Amino acid sequence: MFTYQFFRSLTFFISIVAILLLQINYCICIDSQTVINSTFVGGFSPAVATWYDSPTGAGSGGACGFENDVAYPPYNGMTAAGNQNIFQSGKGCGACYQVKCTENPLCSGNPVTVTVTNECPGACNNEAFHFDLSGKAFGALAKPGQADPLRKWGRINIQYQRVLCNYNGTNITFNIDSGSNPNYLAFAVEYVNGDGDIGSLEILSDNSKGWLSMKQSWGETWAVGLPVGISGPYSVRLTTIESKKTVLAYKVIPGNWVPGQSYHSRVNV
Repeated sequence: MFTYQFFRSLTFFISIVAILLLQINYCICIDSQTVINSTFVGGFSPAVATWYDSPTGAGSGGACGFENDVAYPPYNGMTAAGNQNIFQSGKGCGACYQVKCTENPLCSGNPVTVTVTNECPGACNNEAFHFDLSGKAFGALAKPGQADPLRKWGRINIQYQRVLCNYNGTNITFNIDSGSNPNYLAFAVEYVNGDGDIGSLEILSDNSKGWLSMKQSWGETWAVGLPVGISGPYSVRLTTIESKKTVLAYKVIPGNWVPGQSYHSRVNV
């Protein structure tokens, strides 16, 4: 009798705690690895860097679906377009890297952090790893006062390493694709701390029969067909690639969502 009542009380307590946590848009962070993937601890490796956009420009978020956000915090124009080994058909969108140059006398040798927000196709794939940096990021590799002279080189050898993203208090944001409609929902995901990348996305509504799995459409934009009768608000469950951490943004996309609108969660990895 005691055992039955104990477990009944324990089950009730757990249920109450779960409900309270959901009401505050909490973060479930499930870390399946004690030590983070070796991708982040390999040290610096050789690569090539070029630059595009204006000399002090922010680059572009085009191939990842980040649009003009790259010019504003938390990116602040420190972005890169990666070749296929970096962009990885969009799976590399949102990943963060430290890059530095030491071989050129105009370089400071100090590493700067950039986020992959675009793709550099074609000739960029002539090298194993090629970062086409924003004009601003390329100039940041230089010694004080030497940004313009360094940009005149156009192409330099650099060193790079993958690092954890840290967006300093900015939470995960969902940008609804302009092509979304009541039968089809697509959105790009930005500002994911830690890995920065996304391995899977699922959405859940009050009237759906369980989680609906989304598929990568292009870049960092994911999409799902909405069954008849399903409507928001939607909770979003995101799992990263490298460390396989999972985060839940509770009812982050409202029932009256609008194509082209961005919705900010209260959570991050």
